[in-house]
Amino acid sequence: MKTLNYQGTVAFFKNGRLDTMKYSHAVDQKTEQERLLSLNSPMREVIRDAGTISCIFNKSKKMIVNHRPVSQSFIVDLPIDFSALNTIYRYSLGEEESVAMRSSQTVFIKPIDQYRYPRKIWIDREHFLPLKVEVYNLLGETLEQVVYTDIRVVDKLKFVKVGKNLDDANITHIHLQETVTLGKTDFILDKQPIGFQMVFFTRMDTGSSDEKVDHLLLSDGFSSVSVYREFKSDDTQLGIQTLGSVNSFTRIAEDYQITAMGDVPVKAVEEIAQGITFQ
Repeated sequence: MKTLNYQGTVAFFKNGRLDTMKYSHAVDQKTEQERLLSLNSPMREVIRDAGTISCIFNKSKKMIVNHRPVSQSFIVDLPIDFSALNTIYRYSLGEEESVAMRSSQTVFIKPIDQYRYPRKIWIDREHFLPLKVEVYNLLGETLEQVVYTDIRVVDKLKFVKVGKNLDDANITHIHLQETVTLGKTDFILDKQPIGFQMVFFTRMDTGSSDEKVDHLLLSDGFSSVSVYREFKSDDTQLGIQTLGSVNSFTRIAEDYQITAMGDVPVKAVEEIAQGITFQ
């Protein structure tokens, strides 16, 4: 995924919505760029480049740049070290199947607990690229799906210059703050589900006042959970909220509201939100 140049068409089914987009991955001396180009409204282009994600909206000529993206890939997040997850996931091989008219090997990734979702990945037998990914709920029902309808590997692809025709006034930056270590905050993580580790911690401006929003990202390699702490508001919806594969749980702690949100089961976000305490 990181070393090859390839492009194709990808269908994304998530939260009850189907999106089809042109996809390309370019690499030059270990520098990568991922690009998605929508084929249907709303017309937009999404580019992952040097640790940022830029989303450009064609109609409004505006761009949003996320300097702290949660995921590592538009197709599938994978852990750096699979063996480190042997205590929480089990891997097994399935049958050989065809995806985008290419022979693929199916791989099942099943959690041993109720804190994460099962997955199935179809891997191209020639280039070892993921051609299809499905995420299931704890009942085995499909929550989301990513699948190539066509794909080809090429020798080289050009990098796209992001936002070259946009003025600074039309560019919005989010998560621009420097990452700080958890030890420099008053967050205490002592009751988290096994396997979830801190990826980064940022303190963000809200844009409307001097109040800050703390953002802590946890991941087990496949699944990620964001924890937000902000001053409580009168219209806060407490408890569980669900949208497709994404669940969130919000509780009140003194003058703050704590929200855990991620592509994990309800039990995970609730336990993470309830397990965070403060010095």
